[in-house]
Amino acid sequence: MNKRILLPLLVLVIGGFAVYGLMTGRPVPEPIDSPAGPATAVDVFIATPESVRLTVSSQGTIRPHRAIDIVAQVGGKVDSVSDVYLNGDFFTEGQQLLRIEDADFRFAVIRAESIVAEAKELLATIKGQALQAKREWRDLGNEDANALFLKKPQLRAAEARVAAAKSDLSQAKLSLQRTVIRAPFDGRIEETLVNLGQYVAPGAAIAKIYATDKVEVRLPLTDRQIALLDLPLRYQNSEAALSPTKVELSADFGGQRWQWQGYIKRTSASIDVQNRVLYALAEIDLPFAKDESNRRPPLTVGQFVEAKIEGRELDNILLLPRKALQPGNLLWLVDADDKLQSLPIELIKSTRQQVAVRAEVAGEVRVLVSALDYYVVGLQVAPKAINQPQSLNSATVLTDTNAPVLAADPQAEEVIGE
Repeated sequence: MNKRILLPLLVLVIGGFAVYGLMTGRPVPEPIDSPAGPATAVDVFIATPESVRLTVSSQGTIRPHRAIDIVAQVGGKVDSVSDVYLNGDFFTEGQQLLRIEDADFRFAVIRAESIVAEAKELLATIKGQALQAKREWRDLGNEDANALFLKKPQLRAAEARVAAAKSDLSQAKLSLQRTVIRAPFDGRIEETLVNLGQYVAPGAAIAKIYATDKVEVRLPLTDRQIALLDLPLRYQNSEAALSPTKVELSADFGGQRWQWQGYIKRTSASIDVQNRVLYALAEIDLPFAKDESNRRPPLTVGQFVEAKIEGRELDNILLLPRKALQPGNLLWLVDADDKLQSLPIELIKSTRQQVAVRAEVAGEVRVLVSALDYYVVGLQVAPKAINQPQSLNSATVLTDTNAPVLAADPQAEEVIGE
């Protein structure tokens, strides 16, 4: 073989073996465990699932349960007024409020009585004539008598004239009675519209009044709030009794906070098209009665009140600080090994301070309330409890006294059930 070819080939073979030896014979580095960093310190809230009864906040203005205008049914000059015929005064059912001058109506009664007497006299005369005609016809020996001869049409006309005269007399007496205007129910005068010596025409309003047996307040509710309540929603084809929903009303008066107990017995017939809310109508019985146990003032029509509506009882609920809720409706729990675990939940209610969530957990859990730069399942943390375990029961109520639902802004309290 030619040395020019053999020598380069030999060099390549030797070089190849040398490279292979260097590659396979170098020492392999052994892995060294790096020291673990300190666990992230976090705050946790200890919570236990309970059965809780939530409340919904709303507010509204007191208005009469029944309000009407008293209207004069006859015309005339106001002859006298009652001592209670004053703005803001109270009256009882059947009490006289004012009287219209009745001289003309008494004269009308006398004239009507005279017409009745004349009609009765004419009827008696025609009855006598009819009896006499019947005798004369019988003496003629003919059984078929002529109705006109027997005065039957005249008799019917006379009887109708008596009935009409009596009707006119009843109308005159009724008009005389209507000169005295009485209260149709126990109530209060909101505004007087006429006074002593003034002439009123038939159909003219003389006063605005309202009943005092109860008052009501319209409480705006969103559909998300309604989902938390057992409202007495009516069905057309149902005669079942509706259970009223309790509501506590409160208002400030004289530098103090006062409460009244009411009940929601019905709702409005339609949803408000402007703000998309349904109004619950709460009734308060005897709002003007004096409470002997304290110096609580009476409710006043037009007064602004705040309401706490009792909701339905919900099971398996966690009550947590608002900062425990993480984006995506998630809770982050710290397990027994102090590692993070994610928990999907159903957000039931949220206020500025608290949230109520439904979650499938068994027993006590530790809920992360600290903000982290990132959240990773299995992240090692060093938890610190910021509270003692909750001890709740079925009477637990979540309220938000700082965020009532405004009539103009029914979303002020955030209740999430979508």
